[in-house]
Amino acid sequence: MKFKCLILDHDDTSVQSTPHIHYPAHIEVMRQLRPGHPPVSLDQWFLKNFSPGIMEYMTGELGFSKEEVAEEYRIWREFTSSHIPPFFPGYLEILKEYKEKGGIITVVSHSDEDLIRRDYHHAEAGELPELVFGWDFDAEKRKPNPWPVLEILKHYNLKPEEALILDDLKPAVEMSRRSSVPIAAAGWGHSIPEIRNYMQKHCRYYLESVEDFRTLLLS
Repeated sequence: MKFKCLILDHDDTSVQSTPHIHYPAHIEVMRQLRPGHPPVSLDQWFLKNFSPGIMEYMTGELGFSKEEVAEEYRIWREFTSSHIPPFFPGYLEILKEYKEKGGIITVVSHSDEDLIRRDYHHAEAGELPELVFGWDFDAEKRKPNPWPVLEILKHYNLKPEEALILDDLKPAVEMSRRSSVPIAAAGWGHSIPEIRNYMQKHCRYYLESVEDFRTLLLS
């Protein structure tokens, strides 16, 4: 295999979550915390997650206080705890085949670890994944900081070129650059030109479909 270890994003890379869970949660957040401020569209929400990043958007453009950030998180947890997103068709089958061949599967995501593991468990994915680094309020321990990737490399005694990051947004590109781990863009979760163009330019691989992921990983 080309890569001994996968470092997977979760939302909109592994599971179809933003249109059905995260964006509706944001609309509810805006209704409660900024009732006079119309929420951005779904595509604009993807772009805010792409750049400057969700926390930077909330504390910068929306001006959320520390207390409002905590309330936003509470509302978001209500939505994510009561809805389970589906995995993209064919995705889990690829991971299972990769693991059977000896591959290591890990996750670095902005979702909470317990919710990530719940999604895999609900999909009857067996022992997938192994290590999971979810959302952390300490910015030094979440994307785009390379800390979780470096911890994975250290844990499995891997060189950067022996791992592959799979993600759909800009923060992972920075994480890749700072850790020297190659990155593949998951292009199947959305098709926003600004995001697509950036990821095509800055990722080692741009994967249009889940089947492209299979070809890269297992061929």
